[in-house]
Amino acid sequence: MASSSGCRAWHCLLALFLLSSSAYGQLSPSFYAKSCPTLQLIVRATMIKALLAERRMGASLLRLHFHDCFVQGCDGSILLDDVGSFVGEKTAFPNVDSVRGYEVIDEIKKNVELLCPGIVSCADIAALAARDGTFLLGGPSWSVPLGRRDSTTASLTEANSDLPAPSLSLGLLIKAFDKKQLSPQDLTALSGAHTIGFSQCLNFRDHIYNGTNIDPAFATLRKRTCPAQAPNGDKNLAPFDVQTQLLFDNAYYRNLVAKRGLLNSDQVLFNGGSQDALVRQYVANPALFASDFVTAMIKMGNINPLTGTAGQIRRNCRVVNS
Repeated sequence: MASSSGCRAWHCLLALFLLSSSAYGQLSPSFYAKSCPTLQLIVRATMIKALLAERRMGASLLRLHFHDCFVQGCDGSILLDDVGSFVGEKTAFPNVDSVRGYEVIDEIKKNVELLCPGIVSCADIAALAARDGTFLLGGPSWSVPLGRRDSTTASLTEANSDLPAPSLSLGLLIKAFDKKQLSPQDLTALSGAHTIGFSQCLNFRDHIYNGTNIDPAFATLRKRTCPAQAPNGDKNLAPFDVQTQLLFDNAYYRNLVAKRGLLNSDQVLFNGGSQDALVRQYVANPALFASDFVTAMIKMGNINPLTGTAGQIRRNCRVVNS
């Protein structure tokens, strides 16, 4: 009798474990605890070096992770180069001459491989780099669920269709995020990543010249470096947040209330629609924004990961193992 009740207790423990891990899917923050215990230290040290060289890189790597997860899930597919007949995602319209930081991922991978060869995926490195980029610029930190594997495929088509364009209305943004099982609250919290970093003139030209929900003084300021006639100045950069462009804070939401959102897709979050109240809450309560941002980042990082024996652990993040 004792053994059968012990067996039932074991089943209970197993069920409890499975339930507790369901929040992360099959991913776990302790995935590499035994196989690569120094992983997080290596990533942090390499990220500190990268941000000392260029603080903006923190924002760039946060964006890279987002652009990875929205196409085929968080599988490192964005990192794959076009090689021979293989077509990657780097030339997709939302990525080309825009997504950056690939060489920092290469550097982290090289450093990780020295101590833990063949163990850690490029997809997990991208997720950790996004977390560290946020934290090192003054934002929150969190335990990153790990255990993703790398794809052997990429999708230029999906990159062009599923990455939200800066011109989208609130309704279309909500739809794009819902497609990835992310809520309107997740959309509004994740958009707060635009408290750091820069965007190119071609992304906000229409908003500053034709937008109706924009502060005229702000539009005038941005027009100085973004000429009306494309392609003049297409690549000219402007900060998302004029005040604290490389500090992760809640100023993004204050800007929206003042009608100083850089992209149309920023300002539609505060334009008499369903997200206005949440934007005001984030203005009043920075801790609520930080908490919701972390929750949304973990959810986003859990979009269709390859786990178990699916995919591979790439030796070089830019190419599928031969």
